[in-house]
Amino acid sequence: MKNLTSTLIILFLFLFPGFSAKAQREQDIIHQVSCFDSTLKLQADSLKMVLYKQGFVVVREATMTMESEYEMPIIVPLNEGSWYHIAFIGDMSSKLYEVRMYDNDEKQVVYQKHYGDGMESNVINYSYIPKFSEYHMIKPVQVNKKKKKNLCGYFIIFKKIK
Repeated sequence: MKNLTSTLIILFLFLFPGFSAKAQREQDIIHQVSCFDSTLKLQADSLKMVLYKQGFVVVREATMTMESEYEMPIIVPLNEGSWYHIAFIGDMSSKLYEVRMYDNDEKQVVYQKHYGDGMESNVINYSYIPKFSEYHMIKPVQVNKKKKKNLCGYFIIFKKIK
């Protein structure tokens, strides 16, 4: 019986060679997990109201569970000449927040850093007008010495309507 089982497994892997590789690839994929933090939600809603009054609309927003000191890459298409406002809101208990943005050629086009002291120090936001229509990668990171995992981050992209 043992030989029959071994033979069937070998036969299965021979007939479906990509099966085990696919299963391994799926284990290696990091899935973005959303989170909820009422303080971050209030800050995001406040920022949305301010920017809405300035003529911006939300084009993308998401919450994400983050780990301290690990970047969370976000890839977004941005259009040449459009005025964007990008915001990242990190967990209030973190001590350092950074956002780096790269163009399609992997050239860093934005770098912002805040230390976690004072009102709204957990909010990084900036305006950006791309020179080309292309994908950009935005990498927010936060550093928290007390809470290493399950940090909540909030990401919003606004676009100026003409």
